This record gives sequence, C-alpha cells and structure tokens, in this order.
Amino acid sequence: MAAVGTALSAIVLLSSCTGSGRPPASKDPGVPLGAVQLVAFDTCAALLDGVRSAAKAAVGPYGFGGGMMALDNRAGGARMPAVPEAASGAGATPDHSTTNTHEAGVDEPDLVKTDGRRIVTVAGDVLRVVDAASRTVTGTLDVAGDGAAPNPYGLTQLLLAGDHVLLLGQRYDSGAAISGPSLTLVDIKGQPRILGRYVMDGNLVDARQVGSIARIVVRSSPRIEFPMPADGNDSTRTAANQRVIDGTPVDSWLPRYSVVDGAGRTTTGRVDCSAVSRPADYSGTATLTVLSFDVGASALGTGDPVTLVADGDTVYANGPSLYIADDQRWRIMWGRPMFGTGRVPSPLTQLYKFDISGSGKPRFTAAGEVDGWLLNQYSMSEWDGRLRVATTLGQPWDRSGSTASTVYVLGQDGRRLTQVGKVGGLGKGERIYAVRFVGTTGYVVTFRQTDPLYVLDLSDPKAPAVAGELKIDGYSSYLHPTGDGRLIGIGQDASAQGRVQGTQVSLFDVHDVANPARLAQFTVSGGHSEAEYDPHAFLYWPKTGLLVVPLYSYADDVSAQGVLVLSVHDTSITKAGTVTHPGVNGATPIQRSLVIGQTLWTVSGAGLKANDLTTLADGAWLRF
Repeated sequence: MAAVGTALSAIVLLSSCTGSGRPPASKDPGVPLGAVQLVAFDTCAALLDGVRSAAKAAVGPYGFGGGMMALDNRAGGARMPAVPEAASGAGATPDHSTTNTHEAGVDEPDLVKTDGRRIVTVAGDVLRVVDAASRTVTGTLDVAGDGAAPNPYGLTQLLLAGDHVLLLGQRYDSGAAISGPSLTLVDIKGQPRILGRYVMDGNLVDARQVGSIARIVVRSSPRIEFPMPADGNDSTRTAANQRVIDGTPVDSWLPRYSVVDGAGRTTTGRVDCSAVSRPADYSGTATLTVLSFDVGASALGTGDPVTLVADGDTVYANGPSLYIADDQRWRIMWGRPMFGTGRVPSPLTQLYKFDISGSGKPRFTAAGEVDGWLLNQYSMSEWDGRLRVATTLGQPWDRSGSTASTVYVLGQDGRRLTQVGKVGGLGKGERIYAVRFVGTTGYVVTFRQTDPLYVLDLSDPKAPAVAGELKIDGYSSYLHPTGDGRLIGIGQDASAQGRVQGTQVSLFDVHDVANPARLAQFTVSGGHSEAEYDPHAFLYWPKTGLLVVPLYSYADDVSAQGVLVLSVHDTSITKAGTVTHPGVNGATPIQRSLVIGQTLWTVSGAGLKANDLTTLADGAWLRF
C-alpha cells in the first residue's frame, strides 16, 4: 500500500532553476491506499515556512532537477462518448462534427473549432474565421499583437463559446515580467477583435470547458535563481542552495498573473495565500493552479485562481468533477534514483479531485494515490461517483517481464479517495497502450509482442473482473466505441515478434464481453497516423460510417501527406479514398478533419480544403 505523504515531483520546463522535487517515499504496507490529504495554509507565514522546508529537502547540488525537460503525458489513446460527435443546430445550422473529446459535454482545446456555421483556426499567428456555407474567409486577426504571441511556435489551441474564442498558448519571452500560459479572448462576430489577454507564470497543463466556463490548469515553479556550481562537492553545493531557499520571500512561490483589457489597460496580481492548499507531504517545488474563465463574457478577469502546492501532468473531467494526476513520469522515465538510496522508485500516481459543477471557483474535494503510472487522461474515468484508474506497475523500460497493469476503483471517503476494488495482473511483462471506459465496461490494451485486448466487467465496483480477452498481433493505441457493440481501434500492426509494421485500423465486436472478436482490419505498410497518439485527429462520422485519419506513409497507394478516408460497416473496413492539400509537406501536414453538412473539411498549416462527403470530389481550397 502507498505511504502517507508521498512527496510530489516537479518538472523542469524552462531552466535548471525550476523543477523537480523529492521522489516518492518508501512503501508502508500499514497505510491504506488514498492517504494523501489536502490542508489549507492558515497564513502567508505558514505557507512560506512550509514551502521553504519542503524545498530544502528536495533541492540538490544543481537546483531542482538539474535541467531535465518534461515528457508530454497527454498523447496516446483516448476515450470518447459512445455515439460521438454528431451535433444538430437550430435553424439553418447543419449537422456537424465537433472536437473528438474524452467525455460528451466536456470540450477540450484543439487546433480548429466549428459551430456548424463557422470554422475557426489559427495558423502562423493569424486567426481565421471561415463561413462554411460560402466557403470564404470572413475575418482574420493577427493574434501576435505587440509581438508577444500566445505561442510563437504556432501551437495555439482554441475553445469556442458563441461568438467568442479563447486562444490558449505559451508565451516564451525572456524579456517579459511574466512568461507562461497566454490566454487571448477574441470576439469573432464581424471582424475579429481582441477583448483581453491573460498571462500567468508557469506552463499550461491542459484545459476543459463545460458550457461557456473554461477551467485552465497551470503548473508553476518557484522563481529562484541558484548559483552556478563552482568549487565544492555536492554536499556543500546543496547546502548553498538551501541557504538561497531560506532567503526567498513568499512572492517567489506564488504564481503571478497579468491581465490586459480590450483598451490596453494592464492589471497585475498574484495568487493569494488564502487560495493555496497542500497535501500532507509535498516538495515545495511546484504549484498547480486551476483558473476559471467565462468564454462568453466580454472580458477576462483574474481567473479566480485556486492553487495546490503539488505537481501534475494529466487532466480529466467529466463535467461535475475535474481530476489532476501526477504520475512522476519524468522521474521514472529518466531513471532518477531516490535521494540517499541509489535505487529508482516504483512509480505512484497521485490524484487530486475538484468539484467544478458550478460556474464559480473549483473546490478541492479529495485526494488519493495508486500504484503505477498512467498512459494518459483516458486512463481515468468517473462513473456513478467512483473513479476508475488504469496504471502499469514497474518501470516503463523494463524488459524483464516483471511489469503488469491494474485497474483500480476509487470512492470518495470524506477528503480521501480510497480503494473500493481492483483487478490486476493485466498484460504481465507488457504495458498499457490504450484504455477506454464505457459505462460499466472497461477496455485495456497491453502490448509487448502481441496485443491482448482485455474486456473488464466493472458493474460491481467492489469486484471488478476480466470478462474476456482477445490476443492479436500488433496493438491499438486508441479505442473508439461506435455505440452498436462495435469498437474501432487504431494503432500499429506488428509481426509475431512484436516489430511494428505500419498503421492498423481494427473493427472489434465487443457486444459479448466474454468473447471479443476482431471482425476486420485495414493496414498501411510503413504508415503512421497522428490519430495513434492524439485522438483529436480521429474523426468518425456515425451517420455514414466514415472514418478519417491523417496518414504519413511511403506506400505508393497512399499519399505521403494526406488523410486516409475509410468506410466502416458492420463487419468490414474498406478504403474510400484519400485527400491531399496542394503544396503540403512534412512541415505542414494535414492534422484535422471535420464534417459540416455534406462537406468534409480538412485542415493543415497551409490551408483549409472542402471535399464532397460522399464522393470526396474536390471543392474549395482556402490557402493560408
């Protein structure tokens, strides 16, 4: 069982003076699972004393972590609503797809958004609004403004509510007082115009939107400059860094923010001590802040920050609840040993639950931890008030055959998330490649040489069990239920020895949980698809069985830079065709697809293209 007060890791993202904390404490079998608790700081003095003490225990001779970069934990298989993406608007708004998301009714940031009438996207720091009916660009806006673009690297994502768009990016500007997540609110009715900007110290973890309310999760590190190591051993350098920590004021630990309104007026502030909580034990080297914004409002406010002295890298929300998980992936992947032990710890995933059922500030409600590490956010699912969590036990690089995976069921007991039941021993010697929870059924794919697709019966949370298992070559890294006892999987085909050979799309029959079967497959030799690791790139249109995914391949019969269009029937998968963009190359691949009425739209960094949904005949090409 997990120990009380497992220390939290932090991740170095910008420099060697931000980042990592203590590794997990050793296991204590006498402590029940889910012993992590949240406690509010009474005063700023208590906060400063606590974070100083924790950070001094976490700091090393080279600061917090020595400059390791974070690993992105958001890629991989995903979980969708059972019958996804078809939306019917009022009046003349045609049926249209929406962003392929984890949970129905909970939107996620993506590269493109549509409401069925307009398509909104950003490329090269230019926001474009396209009228879907006339297939023309009706508005553009240079969102870089004064040169401080929401993301200078062109990775800005969007959330949409009515006539307003919230752009989410990362501001990297060494000359700015505050560099971090940058939010830009834009009115797209008529000619687009900026209503406000918001910047906070740190890095964007993820965001979720329910209705018009967006919850933005930010991870921040204390602003501390450690001296560069010179003479001396590790012990003396660590002692010097501890003295630096002793001299830091409380402001160094609290994230700052800056708000610019539509008239250019700037307001600055920082998270208040009264808004900060902590787990029973913590590293003091990172904070998580949940911000709340009404995307439909006329201006951005302060975001009503709620902050936890902890680390985290994975966000899941189902509407009333939001969870942030920290599986300390960077420490495990880099094989960083526990301080003073010389051994690499077995990973633990720590979980923090927030109530976001209203439109106001989120409320911390509970915390807990489970053994193992997550694949991504789709390893979590709340059903009937209980959280299901799928983790792999053991080190990610372990080839000895000692790894295995477990699905835990956690219930809330006061301020704790405690174990209700679990089913373990999944994929011994393998790791999880995809997870999908649909109601009281769970699907877990593990892989090393073959792909066991496990079907789990979760109807009794106290006694979850494996109901069925299917072994095939290759693996699925994303699973998509179609609502008719069928499951679509996309991943990689593989030889009997486990060597990957190219993109594979599979159709599974899972209506009989005890006897899952693969009905059909479509493979592309040497192929790779963004949809294998980013489910936002996966489009399934249930009305016609159309499946569209970006594809890169050297095969002669598939474009090297296009999208593959498949037709999925009850027992078969057939190729309908491909779509390409003029002049698209490896720097600007097609990344997204969407349906509006009878038109299939595809999006790349070079432009937007319209094709007939049935024949795939070329229509308009809107070059960026």
